[in-house]
Amino acid sequence: MVIETSAPSAAPAADGAVVDVQVYDFGRTATLSREHARSLEVAFEAFSRQWAAQLSVKIGVRSHVSLESVTMQRYDEYADSLPVTTTVVVCALSETDERVIIQFPLSAGISWIVQMVGGKPADHPDDRPFTAIEQSLIRALMADAAENIGNALGDLLPHELSVAGIQYNSLFAQVAAAGDLVVVVRFSMRVGERTIPASVMLPASVVLDELAAQRAHKADAAVPGLLRQHIEDAPVELTLRLAPRSVRPPEVLGLCVGDVISLPHHADRPLDLVVDHHTLATAAVGTSGARLACVITATAPDLVEESL
Repeated sequence: MVIETSAPSAAPAADGAVVDVQVYDFGRTATLSREHARSLEVAFEAFSRQWAAQLSVKIGVRSHVSLESVTMQRYDEYADSLPVTTTVVVCALSETDERVIIQFPLSAGISWIVQMVGGKPADHPDDRPFTAIEQSLIRALMADAAENIGNALGDLLPHELSVAGIQYNSLFAQVAAAGDLVVVVRFSMRVGERTIPASVMLPASVVLDELAAQRAHKADAAVPGLLRQHIEDAPVELTLRLAPRSVRPPEVLGLCVGDVISLPHHADRPLDLVVDHHTLATAAVGTSGARLACVITATAPDLVEESL
C-alpha cells in the first residue's frame, strides 16, 4: 500500500463545493498537553527574567528577554528552522548522552563580546565563527545561562547542565537523530536597541518523563484528600430510635392492631441518634414548624463518660 503525504488537497463535497483536506502526519506525535506546556512556560518565563538580568550585568547593556512559544517538534524540523549559520551552544546533561542547545545569531554573540570588553559594537556585525578568545568568553556567558536553565526547570531537569561545545550549524551539531522529538522554546531578546530571536532545545524524552513522574506523584499525594472528601460528601441515613427489644418470630407474626409492646426504653431517657447501627448521640423529640425534629442532648464522647 502506498500512502502519499502530499500537501493539503481539495476534495469535492456533496453539494459540489470544494473542501480542503488536511493530510494528517501519523509519524508526528501530538503536541504538548496543556498541563505540560503550562509547566514549561512557567519555568522558562522565570529563565527569561534570569537570562535578561545576567546579560544586563555581564555586557553592561540593559536587556530584556520574553518567551515566545513552547512547542514539540522533530529535531530535523527544528534544525531546518534555524539560519544556515548561527551560534549553537551544545550543553551536556550529566549521566546521560542527551544534549541541550542554546541558539542565538552569531552577530549577536560578537556584539556581546565587544560590549563585554567595553567596546561599541558595529551596526551590522559579520556572521563569522568566533576566535579562540571569543569562544572562551561566550562559553563563560553560556555557562551562566545553562545554570539558569537548570535553576528554572528545577526537578524537570534533574541532571546538571554544562557547556560541551560551540557549533555554527545545527545540522552539523548532531545532538539528536533527525526523527527524535525535542521541546523547542523560542525567545525574543532585546539587547540595547537591537531585537533578535533565540531558542533553547531540550530532549523531549527527559522533560516529558519528569513531567509524567511529577504528575503521578501529585496524583498519589492527592488520593488521601480525595478519599476523605468523597467520604465526607457521601450521604448517610440518620435515624432517631428507641432502645430495641429482641422478640421471637411467632410474636412478630402474631401482632394485631391494638397490641401493646413494652420496650426497654425508660420514659425519661432521650432517644438514640443512630447512623448505620452506631449510636452517635442522644436526642429529645421536638418540633420545627409543622415537622418533627430532635434536640441533641449528648454526643458520643459524653455517652462514654456517662457509661463509665
